Amino acid sequence: MTSTTSARPPGRPRTGVNAAVFAATLSTVVELGYARATVERIAAAAGVAKTTIYRRWPSKGALIVDCLLDAFGPVPLEGANRGELMSSAIHWIAAKIAEPGVGDAFAGVFSDAVSDPALREILSTRLQDPYRLALQDALGEPENRVLFFIDVVVGTLLHRMGMTGEPMADADVAALIEMVLPHFADDAGAAPGHVSPVDDHS
Repeated sequence: MTSTTSARPPGRPRTGVNAAVFAATLSTVVELGYARATVERIAAAAGVAKTTIYRRWPSKGALIVDCLLDAFGPVPLEGANRGELMSSAIHWIAAKIAEPGVGDAFAGVFSDAVSDPALREILSTRLQDPYRLALQDALGEPENRVLFFIDVVVGTLLHRMGMTGEPMADADVAALIEMVLPHFADDAGAAPGHVSPVDDHS
């Protein structure tokens, strides 16, 4: 079923306080780990009162989601066809997850959302939807196929981070791309006029 949720573009206005809190969030996650990076500790690292954070974000999860949006920015959809667009998107998210604190924060909030329906809604509408909509528009694919693409790619990258504490190596990212792209080689479901995602070099 197609979602009707309106999603704004990734990111939010970066006031001085927001920038300081986002930087403190990632540095605290790096220093203490996701679980110990409490709102109180993030506020202390940012040099602001805890109430200042809670006026902007009602929970740690909401703060982490906006911090991730700020860290990720727009997905750079580059390439002459869908295969190149998907490759650039996979390289981009893999590189972002490898940045200090970003992968830990992403994996942590993702894990918390498993048992927190309200946080799952925030993750879906505020974090996933903007990227899903951008990919649907760029790839000419229906929602279910784009969601599958996101599930496979992000799920694999976060699983590696969760199991090893390290981001995926470049060689494994390349192998992931080789595994994912053939699934989209069939143009079924693609919008008219879009080329095959895998170039035919024969």
